[in-house]
Amino acid sequence: MTDDRWRLEEFRRLLDISERAVVFTGAGISTESGIPDFRSPGGVWTKYSPIQYNDYITSEDSRRESWRRKFDDSYGFEGAEPNRGHRAVEKLVRDGKVSAVITQNTDGLHLKSGIPEEKIIELHGNSTYASCLACGLRHDFEPIRQAFLADGTILDCDACGGLLKAATISFGQPMPEGPMRRAQEETLSCDLFLAIGSSLQVYPAAGFPQTAAQKGAALVILNREPTDLDSFADLVLNMEIGPTLGDAVAVN
Repeated sequence: MTDDRWRLEEFRRLLDISERAVVFTGAGISTESGIPDFRSPGGVWTKYSPIQYNDYITSEDSRRESWRRKFDDSYGFEGAEPNRGHRAVEKLVRDGKVSAVITQNTDGLHLKSGIPEEKIIELHGNSTYASCLACGLRHDFEPIRQAFLADGTILDCDACGGLLKAATISFGQPMPEGPMRRAQEETLSCDLFLAIGSSLQVYPAAGFPQTAAQKGAALVILNREPTDLDSFADLVLNMEIGPTLGDAVAVN
């Protein structure tokens, strides 16, 4: 049996014996949907400097640049569809094998794959809608897009007049307390933690796999490249994500 074949069989075995698994995903699961990685060489942040949260709040120029990037699809999200990896995770949730999907991604593809919203914990927010920084009201992008592309108008919240922003967590913005708390609870309750497509370098989110391993859950890391947390893992698969997940759970 080849090494890759053994690793896939061991992955299946760990899934079979698990009674409460948690999936943790990073950008690597979405690159097969055509969404570029942010931090890798050639990724988005090598082309565009991140806009800091404080700059967004205090500078109209920064807000204008942020909306320009959003509406000319500088980040490559437009038209992206869930791939085989997303479909495999959805099947694990649907079958009752996975209790929650913790994701660093903002692309909304887990929800688009059919996973119920209450099963998804978005640590870095969601890029498919906007929210008011003052009252938290959710806003559809289309009116914001139309106003901005028509004459550069930047709309404010129609409920309270607060600043609108894509509902993602920017550099310098505090991590959301609710999702972080839920992620911690799920991590402490699982018997299998699947870290998929993440370099596991961005904290505090990257601390969840280590927490799971330290409290006794089996840890599987599926990523194309080695990570700094590989030594904590029960199984490391440096393999393609969609094909590996799809083969493991029999999803096309």
